[in-house]
Amino acid sequence: MSGFVIRLLISALGLWLAQALIPGVEIHGAGTLLVAALLLGVVNAFVRPLIVLLTLPITVLTLGLFLWVINAAMLGLVAKLLDGFTLHGLGSALLGALVVSCTSWIASWYVGASGRFEVMIVRRDF
Repeated sequence: MSGFVIRLLISALGLWLAQALIPGVEIHGAGTLLVAALLLGVVNAFVRPLIVLLTLPITVLTLGLFLWVINAAMLGLVAKLLDGFTLHGLGSALLGALVVSCTSWIASWYVGASGRFEVMIVRRDF
């Protein structure tokens, strides 16, 4: 359960950074931020795999760059489903998806599969 909460907070941090850095991303309130992070997780778990499978030829043709468009579309879907979350155009959706993805990617270096923080210690014997 704690792993789920940590990953939810990481997604919320990514969304908060996106709304702080990108002018076209607006999230009103902390509650909306947490619900948007939860909804983004649900959409990425259920809708995104189907979309990735359906657009596999385009993804292969663009050498994987179309996945960025899919991430932006998932962010746009969450914005359509949630009242306090607004995206102004494709550019802000693409940049917002980039910020959320990078935040989650960097945070996943420190959070293991169980949701616990992991620290790697390198010992050198001289």
